[in-house]
Amino acid sequence: MQSLLKARRSFCSLNHLRRSSTFILEDEKSETAIERSSTFIHPTAVVHPNAVIGEDGYIGPFCTVGAFAKLGNGCQLHPGSHIFGCTELGDRCVLMTGAIVGEDLPGRTVIGCNNKIGHHAVVGIRCQDMKYKPGDECFLDIGDNNDIREHSSIHRSSKSSDVTAISDNNLIMGSCHIAHDCKIGNNNIFANNTLLAGHVVVEDYVHTAGATAVHQFCHVGSFSFVAAGSMVSQDVPKYMMVAGERPELRGLNLEGLRRNGFTVEEDPDQWLEICLQEGIHAY
Repeated sequence: MQSLLKARRSFCSLNHLRRSSTFILEDEKSETAIERSSTFIHPTAVVHPNAVIGEDGYIGPFCTVGAFAKLGNGCQLHPGSHIFGCTELGDRCVLMTGAIVGEDLPGRTVIGCNNKIGHHAVVGIRCQDMKYKPGDECFLDIGDNNDIREHSSIHRSSKSSDVTAISDNNLIMGSCHIAHDCKIGNNNIFANNTLLAGHVVVEDYVHTAGATAVHQFCHVGSFSFVAAGSMVSQDVPKYMMVAGERPELRGLNLEGLRRNGFTVEEDPDQWLEICLQEGIHAY
């Protein structure tokens, strides 16, 4: 998982350079990026002349786009949404009304393509870690095709040597929180009010039910399921289902495995071996 995240961060850096290069102007002295863009900008929007705006987008009434922002092609900012700081949006991203992305801090927020950020969600702002030192660089990298619903919050890293990272195809439902330095994989579903403390690692195809909380530094394995109202304070093994106020192991996440292509014909002895390797005795 860590090697994948490192590869992902390298890829994000390359993607950052690639996407940035598409905005280079032939003659920066004669025209601003805004003047060259075919994006519609409402007269009441406040868009800094140094902001880089892609083609065929829409910036609605009372929006704000800061000086260091870069927007890809086809981005839509609904009324009252705002982009601050060194923030980059890939192509076809959508900010719903009241969404705030980025903050005027050292570091950056990089968001890939086809992401939707819901009403009044706050993404890429300063973390709540008391160890954070003002002036330190902090980072957030988000991949492609993520749906971040209303009133969710996602914070940047707590230090320059780390990054909050979210990969691709995740559904983050309303009022969820992803704290500093978390590492989120692909194809996860976080139901409403899922709260992830700092440094949590969530692998792939994880499903959390509503009002789930995960303690800092915990690791949630792929294809696992966490039942509603759980306070997870230990690692959750791959393929498993845990439930309870202080969660206990309830067995294999059979429904989740079935939905993701696993069959009932799987060798039971193989599953038992996997369970032992994953340390199911932790619960």
